[in-house]
Amino acid sequence: MSEVQNVSQPVPTRDSYENFVARLGLNESNQSGASTYKNNWTSRNRLLVEQAYRSSWLVGVGVDAIPDDMTRKGVTITSKLEDGRKKQLDNAWDEMGLWEALNDTLKWSRLYGGAVGVILIDGQNYSTPLRIDTIAPGAFKGIMVMDRWMLNAATERRVTELGPDFGMPEFYRVVTSATGIPPWRIHHSRLIRFDGIPLPYQQKLTENDWGMSVIERCFDRLLAFDSTTTGVAQLIYKAHLRTYSIDGLRSLLALGKDNPAFKALMAHMDMIRQYQSNEGLTIMDAKDKFEAHSYSYAGLSDVLAQFGQQVSGAFGIPLVRLFGQSPAGFSTGDTDLANYYDNVSTQQERKLRRPVRKLFQVLHMSLFSSPLPDDFSFEFNELWQTPDSERAETANKVVDATVKAVDAGLMTEKAGAMHLQETARVTGIGSTISDEDIENASDIPPPSEKDLDDAEATKPEESRAAVKNAATTDSAYRGRNRSGFLRWFK
Repeated sequence: MSEVQNVSQPVPTRDSYENFVARLGLNESNQSGASTYKNNWTSRNRLLVEQAYRSSWLVGVGVDAIPDDMTRKGVTITSKLEDGRKKQLDNAWDEMGLWEALNDTLKWSRLYGGAVGVILIDGQNYSTPLRIDTIAPGAFKGIMVMDRWMLNAATERRVTELGPDFGMPEFYRVVTSATGIPPWRIHHSRLIRFDGIPLPYQQKLTENDWGMSVIERCFDRLLAFDSTTTGVAQLIYKAHLRTYSIDGLRSLLALGKDNPAFKALMAHMDMIRQYQSNEGLTIMDAKDKFEAHSYSYAGLSDVLAQFGQQVSGAFGIPLVRLFGQSPAGFSTGDTDLANYYDNVSTQQERKLRRPVRKLFQVLHMSLFSSPLPDDFSFEFNELWQTPDSERAETANKVVDATVKAVDAGLMTEKAGAMHLQETARVTGIGSTISDEDIENASDIPPPSEKDLDDAEATKPEESRAAVKNAATTDSAYRGRNRSGFLRWFK
């Protein structure tokens, strides 16, 4: 029994490199061995993060850049809706400022570690679960943004329904009344919640079920960059120092201000200041010594650049976006921006897709008193600005391929028009094709030779002539040829 107990006791292990004689390794008595990591709990210091956000432009850009890019291009509804509903949804979305509200919610979640957007529905009890089918016409009033310090998560009750919200707080209590917000008890289904940096379970409990501020991880790098920048600015005042050495100066000072020798010294210094200029002279005694000391700034720019790169990496924002300047050397920064936009697109899919779809469901019910179609879909618009030359080349290829498909009978004219309308956000061509134009377009493919042969076999003269006449009429009216289909772009 004793042997089993001895085996079960924890045994300390050292898995890193060590050299006892040279005192190398993290477990030896050296400066590196004294290094460790400690939590500075920056996310809990609300005043500190607010002061950093207000006073440091670098903190402001680090917090704002990604939310701004996630929401600045919007979305495109790719599924087919009833006539005019797409535009009504887009117009109502803009009028309610939903992108601005989502942007603010993302910003404050990154700054404080968590924030929510309350879905405001007139006439409903906010402590009850949100049911889309109970939203009255015109009842949706927008989103109210609240950060983690404006409400408390009721951790004593958790969501028990299996799904993405399982285990999260079921209710949130409003704790601030400074803006006239009632002391609501809000059900989690009525909130759009974002966390800054998600934390593991034990650390999440210490933050009252919220995440961590993005400032916390890079706080030391921010201090290093700002301290270096301020230190360099202070060196400007000491860039050119002049010294004047006087033999027996201490003896003259010891005589006192009323002594004629001391007054003579002051008169001499006044004369030097009066006549000394770029073209003047410095008049002094033969034993005196005048020197000018200039400071060299060589290497300081490299130090600032290194600290800037560390801050850029800590925020996950490239230098060209964070500092707003092109990188040095032959790099244009396009590759960095392309990688950054890919990262933003990933965050859009992970963080914004569910909330945006939920808002479309609420908005659709509020506008049309009907649920959103099951096949409803949308895509986030691309952030990368394609050069005009590449965009024109892409448009030519898309239009040419569509026209060939219609001419070959692989697509109907209606399908081709719909395809051009949906690709307009990429090509820039086809956005003027209205839903009415698409409905008026022919959805019947042109008659093939087999159709004509079958008609002739059934009724040799009458049917073939009728089919030919119908085909000719349809071709003339609908533009059933290359030049006719291109009328969409006239």
